[in-house]
Amino acid sequence: MAKIPVQFMLNGAEKAEFIDSGTTLLNALRDKIGDTSPKGGCHQGTCGACSVIIDGELRLSCLTLAETCNGAAITTTSGLSQGGVLHPLQRAFLDAFATQCGFCTPGMLMAAKVLLDHTPDPSRDEVVEALSGNICRCTGYEPIIQAVLTAARSNSQNAA
Repeated sequence: MAKIPVQFMLNGAEKAEFIDSGTTLLNALRDKIGDTSPKGGCHQGTCGACSVIIDGELRLSCLTLAETCNGAAITTTSGLSQGGVLHPLQRAFLDAFATQCGFCTPGMLMAAKVLLDHTPDPSRDEVVEALSGNICRCTGYEPIIQAVLTAARSNSQNAA
């Protein structure tokens, strides 16, 4: 099988790889590039653990072909912290004990980031809706919802 060249920005750094046609973005990120922050849960697009941000939109990397990402800007949870400083969402998740096993956390963080990027001061219902594509088997969701609301409040206070 012939390899296909793919180039994109990953967390602000240019990446170029040769991949097999039909390779999912999840597999390209984890196996070829070494970014293991997106998790492969269901591999069917139902759990949200593999969520990444592509050109500002939330996408499931287990269903996205890597070859369709040529020229795209991709963000994973590995790209949230800057210079060793946690992103406000990461800090809020930590402070609210919103992670237990941690498997769903990357997808939850990505969904929350897209929400806050588009809706800086969301209602609780908007947070619940934004996270609805992600499955968590440990926390019961309430600490995650509270962490997102706390991060939103923190962001609005820092902007003022």
